[in-house]
Amino acid sequence: MANYSRPHLCHCLTRLATVKRNAVVTVYGQRRRTGQEFVDGVLRLAGGLVRLGLRNGDVVSIAALNSDLFLEWLLAVALVGGIVAPLNYRWSLKEAKLAMQLVEPVLLVTDEACVSWCIDVQNIDIPSLKWRVLMESTSTDFASEHNQFLTTEMLTQNVLVPSLSTTYAWAPDDAVVICFTSGTTGRPKGVTISHLAFITQSLAKIAVVGYGEDDVYMHTSPLVHIGGLSSAMAMLMVGASHVLLPKFDANTALKVMEQQHVTCFITVPAMMADLVSVNRTTKNGDQNSCVRKILNGGGSLSTELLKDAAKIFPRAKIFSAYGMTEACSSLTFMTLYDPTTQESCKVTYPLVNQPKQGTCVGKSAPHIELMVKLDEDSWRVGKILTRGPHTMLGYWSLHENAVTSKSSTSGAWLDTGDIGTIDEFGNLWLIGRSSGRIKTGGENVYPEEVEAVLLEHPGIVSAVVIGVMDVRLGEMVVACVRLQENWTWSDVENRGSRDPELSSEALKHHCRTQNLTGFKIPKRFVRWEKQFPLTTTGKVKRDEVRREVMSHFQLLTSSL
Repeated sequence: MANYSRPHLCHCLTRLATVKRNAVVTVYGQRRRTGQEFVDGVLRLAGGLVRLGLRNGDVVSIAALNSDLFLEWLLAVALVGGIVAPLNYRWSLKEAKLAMQLVEPVLLVTDEACVSWCIDVQNIDIPSLKWRVLMESTSTDFASEHNQFLTTEMLTQNVLVPSLSTTYAWAPDDAVVICFTSGTTGRPKGVTISHLAFITQSLAKIAVVGYGEDDVYMHTSPLVHIGGLSSAMAMLMVGASHVLLPKFDANTALKVMEQQHVTCFITVPAMMADLVSVNRTTKNGDQNSCVRKILNGGGSLSTELLKDAAKIFPRAKIFSAYGMTEACSSLTFMTLYDPTTQESCKVTYPLVNQPKQGTCVGKSAPHIELMVKLDEDSWRVGKILTRGPHTMLGYWSLHENAVTSKSSTSGAWLDTGDIGTIDEFGNLWLIGRSSGRIKTGGENVYPEEVEAVLLEHPGIVSAVVIGVMDVRLGEMVVACVRLQENWTWSDVENRGSRDPELSSEALKHHCRTQNLTGFKIPKRFVRWEKQFPLTTTGKVKRDEVRREVMSHFQLLTSSL
């Protein structure tokens, strides 16, 4: 007999089937489903998976764009005690194979965007694979019992809808999702996350951001990433409506916001910049008055970008979150803009007459414990550690077909890999990644700290700081900057332009006025014309930036 006091993602189904029974819960293109229809779809699919032979602890890989069926598959696999391992649709076939070889799925689910994976992944590559399923019948129409490709429709055909009182099942250790990290190099790691971690994270988002059953949430983040997954679970738990875009496109997103009266969504700085740019050119700066809550992650919004966001979403409270996959998304939250006061909520560094250290990322969520393990040579700065029910079970181990121990520094504490400090008001100040620090003249410089200062200049839209080998300093701090529209770079362009100007000296002066310590101020600046190279989760590929900068410097040297 099941222990119903154990956390389970599918506890949300009862609420959806009652509170939202006849209300629209999912919108995907022209397809709209009520709470009852959505729950029936999950239960019917769960019954089909049991009939197919899926067992507790089996891994199911899903390679697909966002859709209502993706949500159904996530919950149906969880209901029968399986573990979902979403594969990034942007991966190459080689990367997808590496991920599947790690987690050994018994079932691969794909949609039209990834349908070739169903064909090209051979059994010899993934010996564990028993079944291949197409989420929907496709134009290629090669699903049949003869060639062993199934569809969701085939699995659910002639399956009686089980009762919600049916017994829940759990995988070993209550694992439910394996979420892959996207490191800039090397193989992806499979972060194993429990039902409890997702539910705890969801309740935190509901409490802090204020999500409710009347919200209409637009899925802007892929469901293969922890930000998209954790926010989707929060919305399922609270009974909100889901508007699903296959993938983010600023033009489409703005149209859908208006058509579906979207009240909330999540974003990263690159997404917000696209929304602002498209809104300016296609809607002439029109305001989006339905949006009430925006949660930004994946990096800081620049001062100018936050101002622009507040103009086009004037009734939205804008939050930021800092977190990581291994902690099931957000660790801390803070309010960036509150429409009731129409002011940005800027936190000042509390130490008088001391240089500001890092970027404030707010206070910990209600369920989070944070600790800074001080460096030997510092009385305030050190490694950021966390513990609590939100942390991962561990990294999925290929050889043990189970989870390995947590990456921790001491006991139950999980090392985030970040460096920071906590002030006397409980705010966490993020300085940078411990693995990305620059050693210049014997001093440590964290790129993120310098980037945050540069982003406060109104002429900068984005910045990446790197260390470049230098004979005298060991590494020289170099900043690559992208300018806002209508700003010119006077280091290389003719003076006398009517547009506002920026230069290396002007940016150095800006850094000094922001009390950035002298050795942290970039020695050289490079104007960056294009988008910075990003991983699939929006992290900057610093190695690629560094290679381009080194090539640039070599060309300058050879031309002298």
